[in-house]
Amino acid sequence: MGGERKKFLGRHLMVKGKYVDLILSGKKTATIRKGYWVPKYKEIILHGGGRPFAVAEITEVKHKKLKELTPNEVRADGFESLAELKEALRGAYGDISDEDTITVISFKIKKKLTELDVKDPYMGLKPTEVARLALRYLDLSEEERKILKTLVDTGSLREAAIRLFGDIGARWRIRKVLKRSLAELVKRGYIGPR
Repeated sequence: MGGERKKFLGRHLMVKGKYVDLILSGKKTATIRKGYWVPKYKEIILHGGGRPFAVAEITEVKHKKLKELTPNEVRADGFESLAELKEALRGAYGDISDEDTITVISFKIKKKLTELDVKDPYMGLKPTEVARLALRYLDLSEEERKILKTLVDTGSLREAAIRLFGDIGARWRIRKVLKRSLAELVKRGYIGPR
């Protein structure tokens, strides 16, 4: 494992659509990936079945050989047995052996994107979460992309307004793009009820 090339996990974690309901119900609380994966962020957006479905917090990351997996880790990934998990891993990665390094990424759901609060201005999402989803899923103008990217980079409406427009009072321009993006994400079925 020491000489294994690291792969980095960004803010988005993709899973097969068949696992979405298992994750949302709490029956699947981990994903096991071949290789040595290192998350860059503690909070991620889970995607499956062609859409984002939850915001999750990574609670633990373990690196080990496939043969060292415990029954609890196998169950946390939604499988009844190690043999069943190995079959799924072969389907995803092709050849895999007991000596291969795997990464167990455990997570807990913080927010289900299928159950958002419509009374909240951003439906319970942080402005940066709306921006990340819009940047990933929507066809945006160059100006909208620049505004949302700056918001993601700064993490703050205030900082983004100062950087983009030189004026903290210009936050309304960012909010306008956020609200339009949020409405489009809902309209296209990327977030909200399935």
